[in-house]
Amino acid sequence: MIIVRTIDETRDAVARARMAGATIGFVPTMGFLHEGHLSLVDVARERGASFVVVSIFVNPKQFGPKEDFSRYPRDEARDMAMLDDRNVDVVFLPEVETMYPSGSQTMVSVAGVAKPLEGERRPGHFDGVATVVLKLFDIVMPDVAIFGRKDAQQCAVIDRMVRDLDVPVHLEFAETVREEDGLAMSSRNSYLTADERKIAPVLHRALRAGEEAITHGIHDVESIEKLMLRVADGIDVDYLVVVDPLTFEAPIDFDRELLLAGAIRLGKTRLIDNIRVPRR
Repeated sequence: MIIVRTIDETRDAVARARMAGATIGFVPTMGFLHEGHLSLVDVARERGASFVVVSIFVNPKQFGPKEDFSRYPRDEARDMAMLDDRNVDVVFLPEVETMYPSGSQTMVSVAGVAKPLEGERRPGHFDGVATVVLKLFDIVMPDVAIFGRKDAQQCAVIDRMVRDLDVPVHLEFAETVREEDGLAMSSRNSYLTADERKIAPVLHRALRAGEEAITHGIHDVESIEKLMLRVADGIDVDYLVVVDPLTFEAPIDFDRELLLAGAIRLGKTRLIDNIRVPRR
């Protein structure tokens, strides 16, 4: 496994692999890795990538002024050991100054799907996501890039950006990896106290209740959302909603794939999750 910290080193390593006939897979992360991240490496291999690049970069532009950039968990040595065990070929570890040199002014802004839910609650977040992902795509130039579905709206924003800007990369969205009690794996789970960790699976239970209601024939958005809120009674709920996964607005009808999405707060920790409900 090669560890690189500059753009030129990354491009050189990828160029050598491509000249040798490799298909380049890419997994962007913010580090403090868990099995969910590592499963994305496996998906890259399954989708034909013979050379896998993982980036670890805590992107300051996607954090708001009152969010957790400074305390976001970091453990480079642990991450390197986990990626080496997964036979990753290159790890790109840029500094902030490498990604955003002094004088940088350009940002990427996606309209439409980036505006509701997370976009409304975290102004500028998706501009930061789209900007760093496009920069990483330009640096790595992967054939296939893998993202986790836990961040469903992020996946939709990146998909919209790639299609609108004709970025030559194939996107794959991998299923959420969960703990045994249903909690979606996340680096931020490390913030939870022992008591909060016991409560945290309520988010998944609420979404599952909404899913079961739909599959049993309840096709009224307000009723489903009230049911999910009842399951999460006593929890600081940011939102529990039924949305169209293409627009992240309320669905026009139920004759399509739907997404149940939620965000809750436990102490100082904000957790998100979602469940897709296939078209009937």
